[in-house]
Amino acid sequence: MARPGETAQQQDADPKAPSVHLEVLRLTDFRNYSGLSLELDRRHVVLTGENGAGKTNLMEAVSFLSPGRGLRRAAYDQVGRAGGSGTWSVFASLQGAHGPADIGTGLTETAAGVETHRKVRINGSQAKTIDALLEHSRIAWLTPAMDGLFTGPASDRRKFLDRMVLAIDPLHGRRVSDFEKAMRGRNRLLSEDTAPGQWLDAVETQMAELATAIAAARRELVSLLSAAIIAQQEAGSPFPDAVATLEGTLESAHGDMAASDLEEEYAARLRANRWSDKGAGRTLEGPHRSDIVVHHRPKSMAAALCSTGEQKALLIGMVLAHARLAREINGFAPILLLDEIAAHLDEKRRTALFDMVDGLGCQAFMTGTDRTLFDAMGERGQFFTVAEGSVTRG
Repeated sequence: MARPGETAQQQDADPKAPSVHLEVLRLTDFRNYSGLSLELDRRHVVLTGENGAGKTNLMEAVSFLSPGRGLRRAAYDQVGRAGGSGTWSVFASLQGAHGPADIGTGLTETAAGVETHRKVRINGSQAKTIDALLEHSRIAWLTPAMDGLFTGPASDRRKFLDRMVLAIDPLHGRRVSDFEKAMRGRNRLLSEDTAPGQWLDAVETQMAELATAIAAARRELVSLLSAAIIAQQEAGSPFPDAVATLEGTLESAHGDMAASDLEEEYAARLRANRWSDKGAGRTLEGPHRSDIVVHHRPKSMAAALCSTGEQKALLIGMVLAHARLAREINGFAPILLLDEIAAHLDEKRRTALFDMVDGLGCQAFMTGTDRTLFDAMGERGQFFTVAEGSVTRG
């Protein structure tokens, strides 16, 4: 028998796995919400309303329950309500991976003015790092802005890849951040004609250690994701299976070299490239230049050459396979944020999507302008109407 607020299909996903879900969401001076309080159960959350009503803003608020700048990658000082003081807050009570948790984050005002970096409080205490959020939940999203992922810049695909890695390896984000910090330090040293060589040696050694770990984590994720995509396809997914490969100096060499040898090789490459990097004003080789390339397996075609509809279907399949992979590795499914997910799917694929999401045993937030697109969700969803910064149930 299903537990209260949980469908039988969700319970069947994994009866022993904790159901990570939001129970309360409160916003203050966030985007177009001066104040909002929602009470939720573990079912999926369907938000419908006109364009510009604030549906995506609600999803963005939930995305701030994970490290980073949220699903829009907005600067924190751009998130506060227009006409407000610049401060904002997101508060959530959730059933987390290790039990109930109260999480708050946002910008506060001090005697020196509004802070520029958001802080996180968990159960009333300030978290030492923002990565502490990963102890309680994982958040994954798919938005219309990602529709051009396969044809856009490599930097967007790296961010997409690294967020997938972060969902199964909480230390990955810190490694990427530390590498970028070390790389900026190296670039500054190269711009100084009198910089001591031993300083460059030290920072390049640090970069090589971090770069090797980053490459290894990415390769592992792509390998595991590929297996998850194949398994999903064998289970009858209506979304085409994707073939993902990594392109990059370190990622390409990682399978053929021991980690220590790869570190030494990359450190030597950095030393050899000092003059060319100095002339360019940046580091020309490393994991910050890597890319993930996706192919449509049934059509044997690069995703970048597929139609926009096929690209969307590939992305959906990858996100669902990754969510299942994260559940298997972490023991709990991520909260999914699926913005305008049903708009360009036919009825068969919409129904299959809802069934697959429900089978993950997760809580998903979904938005759309047309309520009827979510009819197949039925009682598995809790429905809200969003209009001009207000949210009503039903």
